[in-house]
Amino acid sequence: MADFGGTELDAFRAETRAWLEANYPKSLNAPMSSEDEAPWGGRRMVWKNPDAKLWLDRMAEKGWTAPMWPKEYGGGGLSKAQNKVLEQELRRLKARPALMSFGIWMLGPVLLEYATEEQKQRFLPQIVKGEIRWCQGYSEPGAGSDLAALQTKCEDKGDHYLINGQKVWTSYADQADWIFCLVRTDTTKKHEGISFVLFDMTSPGVEARPIKLISGSSPFCETFFDNVQVPKEQLVGKLNGGWDIAKRLLQYERQNISASGFGGGGGLSPVEAAKKEIGVDSEGRIADGDFRARLAAHSMDAHAFMLTVRRAEAESKQGSGPSAAVSIIKYAAAKMNQERTELLVEALGLQGLGWEGEGFASEELAAPRAMLRAKGNSIEGGTSEVNLNVVAKRVLGLLDHQ
Repeated sequence: MADFGGTELDAFRAETRAWLEANYPKSLNAPMSSEDEAPWGGRRMVWKNPDAKLWLDRMAEKGWTAPMWPKEYGGGGLSKAQNKVLEQELRRLKARPALMSFGIWMLGPVLLEYATEEQKQRFLPQIVKGEIRWCQGYSEPGAGSDLAALQTKCEDKGDHYLINGQKVWTSYADQADWIFCLVRTDTTKKHEGISFVLFDMTSPGVEARPIKLISGSSPFCETFFDNVQVPKEQLVGKLNGGWDIAKRLLQYERQNISASGFGGGGGLSPVEAAKKEIGVDSEGRIADGDFRARLAAHSMDAHAFMLTVRRAEAESKQGSGPSAAVSIIKYAAAKMNQERTELLVEALGLQGLGWEGEGFASEELAAPRAMLRAKGNSIEGGTSEVNLNVVAKRVLGLLDHQ
């Protein structure tokens, strides 16, 4: 779609601003009290604030949960310029996301590229509306960094597939409605023996067991498949052609992880914490010179990082989606979030060492959990080591020499 310009874009901005101001619930201006309020949608979602569901429904009706997806699949059909205006107006309102969705961030883009028309019509509108919460069945106990070594078996039983095996580190599998899953359909080949299937997590034989982390939370699960029957029409792409889809989806995953900056820390910034706990000098600067210098360096890096992310997003929209260069950004995002959460805990001093009980504010208790959780940033979405290999081979063009 061609971008509008000049007067047409100004008119779109005015209409968008007016609609957002009239439809964004004011109760959502308050920060979320916990991760339980995050708008993941799906059949199991309990909406603690009814206005959050109202906001999702209003945005989904316009297709603005996936603003650049085609209208025929429930999207907004916006041009790049229009989408930029929408993003700017949402930031101006400091609006909460209407929907957080692996379906929008990862699955949807590859369905648009690889799925049949029937699959697009079936799944994409439900993703836009937040009716299905998805999880990702990729890593296995023996296939993490070497994902193509996966062994979850998928057998052709004539009128259906039969799946047996195990996945691990399946984010929110215990809360998800459906899974997009890599399975082995040919045991004689490695990469060329993998297929990409979709199925309901309530199917007989599916079991998800949460894994408790050192942060105290359990976003990840072990997921087991015992004779799970999957209709053949839920195979996406070609049989044994799933590795190409898997690689493409990982690019979208890394792009979105990078763009989010991971977050964490209960919304408290290291600067705020330092001014409160360390104090300021007569010029209003953080009193500890060494900490101030490290924090300033981190802040500059963070600002430069976000500008780079925005440029990469713009470039990906102009081309054919994200490139291998997102591995650079994902690697940097992990490192920076770990640094930020460590600076936050350091700034809080003794107030950053609490785990539970009285004497600590909620954001102070969130800080050490965020720091511990950030350790996983080097692993999820592709380990830092694997991403560095991708950068070396795909971005810098370096080859291994025997």
